[in-house]
Amino acid sequence: MATFDKVSIDITVVLGTTLMPIHQVLRLGRGAIIELESSEDDAVSILANNLPIAKGTVVVNGNRIAVEVGELLPRPSNMR
Repeated sequence: MATFDKVSIDITVVLGTTLMPIHQVLRLGRGAIIELESSEDDAVSILANNLPIAKGTVVVNGNRIAVEVGELLPRPSNMR
C-alpha cells in the first residue's frame, strides 16, 4: 500500500464550456461571470489527468457542493 501513497492524480470536473475572444478574456476582472453553454441540469464531465473517465451531476447540500458519479466511461483500447 505504501506505493500508492505517492501516486498523484489531477481530478477535473467540467461544468460547461464557452467560446470567448482573447481580448474579452484579458478584460475579465475579479468576480466576472462567464456564461456557459450548459444548464445546471446537464451532466458534467469528470477527467483524471485530462482523460475523460466518467459523467456525473452536481449535487448541492447546504453549503457543500459535490459531484455524483453517474456513469463510468469505457477506457480507450490503448489504455487497457
